[in-house]
Amino acid sequence: MSDLTLTTFDWVPEMPRGLVRDLRVRWALEEASLPYRVASTPFGDRGATHLAHQPFGQVPWLTDGDLSIFESGAILLHLGALSAKLMPSDPRGRSEATKWVFAALNSVEMASLPWSMFKFTGSDDGSPAVKFVDGFLKIRLKNLEPVLAGREWLAGSFSVADILMADVLRPVDRFDGLADSPACRAYLARATARPAFAKAHADQMAHFAAADKAR
Repeated sequence: MSDLTLTTFDWVPEMPRGLVRDLRVRWALEEASLPYRVASTPFGDRGATHLAHQPFGQVPWLTDGDLSIFESGAILLHLGALSAKLMPSDPRGRSEATKWVFAALNSVEMASLPWSMFKFTGSDDGSPAVKFVDGFLKIRLKNLEPVLAGREWLAGSFSVADILMADVLRPVDRFDGLADSPACRAYLARATARPAFAKAHADQMAHFAAADKAR
């Protein structure tokens, strides 16, 4: 049995709670019923130990025995190799899931992340940069819409690709950015209705709430 430890921040401000990317890993672990424990690294002091596991000072990272893996996409692909609940077992299904993992992170999140940051920071001021990012996101959602309208999950069965795509879409939906994308919105609702997501989200929120009391 793998010895899995997920490391996240010991505390974060309220705004990003529920969206910190350790949630993606918690979700996958819960879907696969893989035993794991959660460890913390200081939010305010990202020193040498942190950087040895995550060279950009971010979270999460996952240790599996003597392996240390950073970047949520890489972690989910690793977990997909441990459980058929996270990755199709046939070559075609694995290929389909893998390409949608990269599409979520490279094609969709490339647009959704800056759009969401403008919203979070209150910088949605109609400037040329904001208009460009808004248009970029709309193009990506327009292309994703017919894909999601024609299937329940991206690779046939639910997989790590769906965890990543849903989590990439969540901050967009938070600011009503899926209002004109009904298939995307319905897909996100299906994904986040899963018990494993509810557990992962609740656990992350409880983790940071407990940190508030300890401060």
